[in-house]
Amino acid sequence: MSNNSARIAVAYHSGYGHTAKQAEAVARGAVGVSGAEAKLVPLDELTDAVWAELDAADAIIFGAPTYMGSPSAVFKTFAEASAAVWADDLRWRDKIAAGFTNSKAMSGDKLNSLIDFSVLAAQHGMIWVGLDIYPGWSASTASIEDLNRLGSWLGAMAQSDSDLSAEQAPPATDLRTAEALGARVAKITLRHVRGAAEIASESDAA
Repeated sequence: MSNNSARIAVAYHSGYGHTAKQAEAVARGAVGVSGAEAKLVPLDELTDAVWAELDAADAIIFGAPTYMGSPSAVFKTFAEASAAVWADDLRWRDKIAAGFTNSKAMSGDKLNSLIDFSVLAAQHGMIWVGLDIYPGWSASTASIEDLNRLGSWLGAMAQSDSDLSAEQAPPATDLRTAEALGARVAKITLRHVRGAAEIASESDAA
């Protein structure tokens, strides 16, 4: 890709399809920004192609359902396997990072999953990006349709009723919030990539 574009990988696991829908919304938000492209990267099988896609990305957005107060076991397997990347002179150093998660409960301790993602990013030397949206659904005149209705800033949260399929949940408002995260990551990644290219150009000219 050129220095005027950004490649974003949405690296996720989904147990029942709900988090996959959230991942698709994140990617949709990213590609809505001119100059950005996004690739969905399921983590169910950690193939060479998966690692190559993540290595090539300018930003990686981590996603997984929250089970028992932390990311799914599949995501944890990926996180531990990424130690090989870490050992290779912090190969993901200075990539942009962000995260999203879904659970059936309104809280479900989803914050703990986002903290796990952000610590993983920090250990890789990545640069974390959160949400920049005021909390929705937080006043008597507010609506469940508000963006960021679950009031999260570290990353995007979604809630899916346990008796609804992935065709019915998460609700549209949570998917719009995921789109907003994807768009913000895309904008910041473009700024980051273009700034790095400018610094490199100035260094070469010196």
